[in-house]
Amino acid sequence: MTDLERVLDAARTAVREHGDDHTHTVAAAVLDEHDRIHVGLNLHHFTGGPCAEIVALATARTAGARDPRLIVAVGDDGRRVLAPCGRDRQVLLDYYPGIRVVIPTLDGLVTVPTPDLLPFGYDLASQMNPELRFHRRHLPTVRDGSKRITMRHGETPQAGPVTLVFELGNEVTMPGRITSTVAKLVREVTDEEAREDGFADAEAVLPGLREYYPGLAAEDPIVIVRFETT
Repeated sequence: MTDLERVLDAARTAVREHGDDHTHTVAAAVLDEHDRIHVGLNLHHFTGGPCAEIVALATARTAGARDPRLIVAVGDDGRRVLAPCGRDRQVLLDYYPGIRVVIPTLDGLVTVPTPDLLPFGYDLASQMNPELRFHRRHLPTVRDGSKRITMRHGETPQAGPVTLVFELGNEVTMPGRITSTVAKLVREVTDEEAREDGFADAEAVLPGLREYYPGLAAEDPIVIVRFETT
């Protein structure tokens, strides 16, 4: 079974076996970075009970998932796949920007990155304490000025002040500034951009980025971020 088929089957089974006609009417399934599936049901209440997507994400976190990759919600009584509501879209954008979401379209089911669901959403992270995080091996080249570009998927960095964070166990930070961002598809990255980010050429970008984004494809969107230290 494909990943899409697996999450659909899990969500459909959950809503069929545990749903009812009032309180629990939607089930969601999440596929995590360890290839495990976690499910959750909504809890409808007039005060604003949680949606199935939120419950499923919390269940995944409880089981140790830190980087969920795919999520789908299915309604009861033949409603099939449901697109997330506005609140869920904002939560996904704020906390799980790298997850892909299954939505229904006139052409069938498609999976889309969270930023595509809420292109003009409020960016909570950038308002609180914007960070640009790096693997520890990049600290020397950022520090000496030879690395001034990074490629990101599922993130929405904005130009302006930022804290550069290097994950070294005890994190190393330095002040910086994002000078520009350019959105494009992975396959559109040029050789020059690739070399600026430390790759041999454009063909090396996709396999290199998959170290951080395992499910990344050539048709997926990324953001090329140029930055400086301050």
